[in-house]
Amino acid sequence: MLSIGAASAAPFAKMTERSKQKAAAEAERAGVQQKLSALKKDISKTESAKDDAADTLAESEQAISDANRALRDLQQEQGDTNLKLQQLSAEHDKLAATVAQQKQQLAKLLREQYVAGNEDRIKLLLSGDNPNRINRDLQMLAYVSQAQARLLEALRANLKAVEVNQEQAQNAKDELEEIAQEQLQQKAKLEQEKARRAALLSTLSKKLVAQRKEAGNLERDEQRMTGLVDKLNKLIAEQAAAAAAEKKRQEQVAAARAAAKAKAEAEARALAKAKAAEAERQRLAKANNNNAKSGTIKPAPAPSPADAIDADEPKVAARPAPAESTPQEPAAPPAKPADIALAPAAPAGAFASLRGQLRPPVAGKLAAKFGAKRGDGPSWKGVFIRTAEGADVHAVAAGRVVFADWLRGFGNLIIVDHGGQYMSIYGNNQSLLKRAGDIVKAGDPIASAGNSGGNEESGLYFELRHQGAAFDPAGWVKF
Repeated sequence: MLSIGAASAAPFAKMTERSKQKAAAEAERAGVQQKLSALKKDISKTESAKDDAADTLAESEQAISDANRALRDLQQEQGDTNLKLQQLSAEHDKLAATVAQQKQQLAKLLREQYVAGNEDRIKLLLSGDNPNRINRDLQMLAYVSQAQARLLEALRANLKAVEVNQEQAQNAKDELEEIAQEQLQQKAKLEQEKARRAALLSTLSKKLVAQRKEAGNLERDEQRMTGLVDKLNKLIAEQAAAAAAEKKRQEQVAAARAAAKAKAEAEARALAKAKAAEAERQRLAKANNNNAKSGTIKPAPAPSPADAIDADEPKVAARPAPAESTPQEPAAPPAKPADIALAPAAPAGAFASLRGQLRPPVAGKLAAKFGAKRGDGPSWKGVFIRTAEGADVHAVAAGRVVFADWLRGFGNLIIVDHGGQYMSIYGNNQSLLKRAGDIVKAGDPIASAGNSGGNEESGLYFELRHQGAAFDPAGWVKF
């Protein structure tokens, strides 16, 4: 009897597809993160060992950023998985209805066959009826048998599809349970880190205010940012060159394979033609010999295989077809994804064409403008937009995230490369929602505003840079 077996619940210890994909993604990010960490250390090693009060907040602010990003990612995953589960449920209902209908059809056919008996063909053959009618009836029986076979095959396929559907649905339910548990953990971690940061701020507030007013600190912050941008530009250029070299290598390999395949096909065609010509020569020689023996015709010289081949065809000796040749590839191994993770994601002139059309990265009040003096320190190299803590910060244009980490003087900092050596910089964030290597579109949420890095006001510090130098965003962004 055919029946649908209920899929057993997957054991909780079983690793879901989500867990496997997550582990693979983390492993892929590890390479680029290691490079950026080394780059950050290289910038900091030239600075004095003087204690900076904001550094005490670094670990806690990074943890808050990670927890908020994780919660946002989990919320997105939860929505996607719920949608997938709904689709699987609808598919299951449709499959179940189809299987029930097919079972009814098969049961009806089996009943009719049982009532008619299993000796239909023998009865027809022994009936003495008109042979044409017997032949027609036998063909009809064959059609019925074929229809039964097709129905059985379709039923088996649908039963297998039901089984796969149930496995996928169980996996989705396991993933939802994983997500719910991770959400609880991240929420607990977030509350713990917020309390820890509040306690640190209450003890460091006076020291933070004093250090923020020191002109030397502001100059070091500016130098730190310039050093970071310069090193990122160098790393991006190196990886862009690596990406271009890898693309060229792949094209060369593809061209070599295509040439080798074309050569092999040409040799095979020439060889086949040579064999055909040899076979024709032997046939003519045999015919001429037979005619000569009978005295009807004088033997004619048999054409050689070479003569039978067109002049424009390559002449090759009749030999076994060559094995498919493998083009010799360059010795260097293919570039790993992490090695080209920061290569530009936008063409060189894309950002420059958007001058005067960019939307503000965050909704708020412009509290400090480019070029304005910062007390006794250097002038602002960007703008500060005052806004509520947690407000979404959006990418001003398409590009690739090339830095997403905590940096002294700027707190949780994210930098987007837009190609053509243009960069947008977003500092003092509460949370970073994207990671280094991520591709973003204009308007994508990439961070949430805050006052990390020891800033006294909640808001966003925003810069635009070209070839490492900061320039006034006012001519580019519609504030």
